[in-house]
Amino acid sequence: MKHLLVLGGGTAGTMVVNKLRARLAPSEWRITVVDRDDAHHYQAGYLFIPFGDYDRKDVVRRRSRFVPEGVELAFGEIAALDPEVCSVTLADGTALAYDQLIIATGTTPRPDQTPGMLGSEWRRSVHEFYTLDGALALADALTAFEGGRLVAHIAEMPIKCPVAPLELLFLADAKLRERGLRERCELVYVTPLDGAFTTPVASDRLAGMLEARGIAVESDFVVERIDAAAKALVSYDERTVPFDLLVTVPVNMGADFVGPSGLGDELHHVRVDPHTMQSRLYPNVFALGDANDLPISKAGSAVHFSVEVFTENFVDHVQGRHMRRAYDGHVNCFIESGGGKALLLDFNYETQPLPGRYPLPGVGPFALLEESALNHAGKLLFKWAYWHVLLRGRELPLPAFRTRAGHGKQREATP
Repeated sequence: MKHLLVLGGGTAGTMVVNKLRARLAPSEWRITVVDRDDAHHYQAGYLFIPFGDYDRKDVVRRRSRFVPEGVELAFGEIAALDPEVCSVTLADGTALAYDQLIIATGTTPRPDQTPGMLGSEWRRSVHEFYTLDGALALADALTAFEGGRLVAHIAEMPIKCPVAPLELLFLADAKLRERGLRERCELVYVTPLDGAFTTPVASDRLAGMLEARGIAVESDFVVERIDAAAKALVSYDERTVPFDLLVTVPVNMGADFVGPSGLGDELHHVRVDPHTMQSRLYPNVFALGDANDLPISKAGSAVHFSVEVFTENFVDHVQGRHMRRAYDGHVNCFIESGGGKALLLDFNYETQPLPGRYPLPGVGPFALLEESALNHAGKLLFKWAYWHVLLRGRELPLPAFRTRAGHGKQREATP
């Protein structure tokens, strides 16, 4: 019997085992998922915790609830991966051999990578919301915030959900206005990018939204350290951005075991073919979701669309056939803009975000590059879809591929 080993039981790992268990004969394939514990987190929900809209029970479920029958679930820290001998070693010394490997261990905020971030102001005036504990601590800080300089900051790209820091500022702006405190507050967005976002069209649109809300932008800011005593960000070109409350997005890095394996880049994201998610070094190794180095946003929709393509390819691969499908980098994301509205972006490797309607051209119901209450409702509805549909490998009526018309078209992979 052949063994498929999946490292990581998060969004990508859970989705793919649900899909593959139904496609790979149990008499021929053993499937094992490895993760550190039995807690599955809906990470997109962290954004709403600082504003009191969600709490712990909204974003955490038992991981084992979503792993299908016939898939083994093993708990333990991953200590090492040796792709030469097709073996993974856990921290307790357990060795797991595999025939095919899927790495889906995500990417993790690493505040230790920026000098001063974990200093005396950590979880006092310096916060993050990319972990559950961080989001809960920030909720207390924002409740106590009565005025001053609120700074949202990105340490380095790429990060999970690159629009989330913007969403935080839009929601903070709306909440401060609701509390009658906006005139006493200065909001600043600090980014290493040369604009508000990674694609020019979206960057222009989001820059206009920031300007309309009186949110300042400090671009091309590459942080060198955080001066806790002065309560200021300091860049490599010696610019400083003072703050009263800093909400930072630390450097995001892949799993530590990826580095010594030789599979990853300098941030431990696995180097893969951008269309098939296959390792560039080992044909029996794949990386899905935030764990890979795809040149596209690390977003939940990218996981969903890429796994749809990957599943068919993987079945072809293990049956000795050419992988016929090519993921085109399709991503869409709802951007909370405050006041019960949201913006929707839809793009891929080659196509910038365009105006129009999604998912049905001319019909919608969602508006692209426009703020609307319906888009906000779509973002909130996604939580239900995540727990009840996506994680379980069920189909959503959304095209995996992106075209200018908003419809998907299957493309052949480059041999």
